[in-house]
Amino acid sequence: MNVAQKIQSILDQLNTVIAGKPAQVRDSVVCLLAGGHLLIEDVPGVGKTTLAHALARTLGLAFSRVQFTADLMPSDLLGVSVYDRVREAFIFHPGPVFAQLLLADEINRASPKTQSALLEAMEEQQVSVEGQTRPLPQPFFVIATQNPHDQLGTYQLPESQLDRFLMRISLGYPERASERALLTGNGRREMVEQLPALLDAPGLAELHAAVSRVHVAEPLLDYVQDLTAATRSGRWFLQGLSPRAAIALTRAARAQALVAGRDYVAPDDVQAILPQCVAHRMIPVGDAGRGAVEQVQAMIDAVPLP
Repeated sequence: MNVAQKIQSILDQLNTVIAGKPAQVRDSVVCLLAGGHLLIEDVPGVGKTTLAHALARTLGLAFSRVQFTADLMPSDLLGVSVYDRVREAFIFHPGPVFAQLLLADEINRASPKTQSALLEAMEEQQVSVEGQTRPLPQPFFVIATQNPHDQLGTYQLPESQLDRFLMRISLGYPERASERALLTGNGRREMVEQLPALLDAPGLAELHAAVSRVHVAEPLLDYVQDLTAATRSGRWFLQGLSPRAAIALTRAARAQALVAGRDYVAPDDVQAILPQCVAHRMIPVGDAGRGAVEQVQAMIDAVPLP
């Protein structure tokens, strides 16, 4: 099975569980193929957790889930050392972060202190616990879900943590036909538990290598820099993209091109993933009257193609 067939089989399987959301499923796969972390923001009950479970099962990754709550402590996430009387020593008990795919469910219901405990794990693929640095399993992904900020009991994620997420997506309510399938079919949880693993960690590493081989031409890099410069101009956003965000955007465009079946990046690939990659990182200019996603789209329309 070649790379295109592997990716298509992954998409097909995920779409059997997440009905009527092919664009969001594609974006999720693009994010993980690019080696990035994914943030899913939406109201409760639209399938955020189901999508994360389905991704872990399909990719064959060791999975753990943490329900973020107001009283969750960093040690609940990272782990803690407990004194063993038999060994007469402190023994470290790893927390749920020591997994290949961590689902941080309702991440914005935890305190900022606990949210920040994920920062080192997401950026450095390691955690520092009790003065010792411990590497995380490879690959390591975080899929976080969060509820809208206007809901009770939520904290806004800090900008430094939002910047660690490669992409942010929203599932939205299902269309009528897809909702009817949910009402009349089997439960999504049972369907997820029956999903076969189509990949494993080495197989996913091969796809990551395939992403890195996707060609990016000089005019395409000029286009990415033009878009990055537009975010910094002050016309669209209060603060522009960082170099790290521009690198992440290019990596996501490579993955998008691979999912589309090409070995080179086209401007369409950049435009397809730009709102999901940058909208959560920036604040629109106040008098524009548009949200971040709409502002990104307006900026795309204004920046000339290469």
